[in-house]
Amino acid sequence: MVVWTDQERAYIQDIFSKLNYEDTGPKAFIYCMVLVVYPWTQRYFGGFGNLYSAEAIKSNPMVAAHGTVVLHGLDKAMKNMDDIKNAYADLSVLHSEKLHVDPDNFRLLADCLTIVIAATMGSSFTANVQAAWQKFIAVVVSALSRQYH
Repeated sequence: MVVWTDQERAYIQDIFSKLNYEDTGPKAFIYCMVLVVYPWTQRYFGGFGNLYSAEAIKSNPMVAAHGTVVLHGLDKAMKNMDDIKNAYADLSVLHSEKLHVDPDNFRLLADCLTIVIAATMGSSFTANVQAAWQKFIAVVVSALSRQYH
């Protein structure tokens, strides 16, 4: 079980209160280029159409929409910080048994989200905020990877 300080909870809630989901989520997939920098991740998005170039990925509305969905999905973790593992149990099963997503890809996306959030928040993404965010996102990645263990 993860123990959260009141300050960590406040930092995480503050990050989410400032996020523009329709901007930040797509940027994690598009501008941070998860699908470009880590091209093997494209195999999970076969139904998204043309992903053959960076330009095609940037202009793909399905990629942007999925980024928004993922970011909204993190709300569930924020609202269930005391039990993220169980809150994400169904998602872990889905990604493991149906989608067959390599669990290391969760970490790659987490890194991209961190970069985009840090760039968006600028100087307010202090060392303490970053530490709380990275603790939070590490717990999310662990919860999503749970089914694989």
